[in-house]
Amino acid sequence: MLRDAFFTVYTKFKLHFYKEIFQRFQSREASLTTVETFCVETIMALGRPTVNEFAGFMCISSPNAAYKVNSLIRKGYIRKVQSQVDRREFHLEVTKKYIDYYNISKAYMEEVMERITARFSPEDCARLEEMLRVISRELMPEIQIPETAETEKAAIAAE
Repeated sequence: MLRDAFFTVYTKFKLHFYKEIFQRFQSREASLTTVETFCVETIMALGRPTVNEFAGFMCISSPNAAYKVNSLIRKGYIRKVQSQVDRREFHLEVTKKYIDYYNISKAYMEEVMERITARFSPEDCARLEEMLRVISRELMPEIQIPETAETEKAAIAAE
């Protein structure tokens, strides 16, 4: 069934990421807790949120969000950048240190994407892309990712 196939693919991506992270823990390269990983991935996906926007999305208090953000700043995974439009406002951005951490899963996704394009016709790949866009935009309305976040992720991937 479609449900089982989708769940299996999703699970394999998660398990690959977890396996790579645990290997890094063995060599002491990783310094993020599980909750911190969730936080920084959310910050990256939201595309430069403020602390309050991050707190609102995660449904946590502003002080709790500020605590998590400050820990991530101390560890070097995110930074606060002053807004050019409103100098009172600061946006959260991921750093190169996090991008290197994030690339653990990105590299595997790219490898799978290469296998998909080699295995399936351009028409099938275009149809899969269309279906994934519909799923993202129309069938998952609970989670909104700003369009700028997608653009920024593409720019980060090019680095």
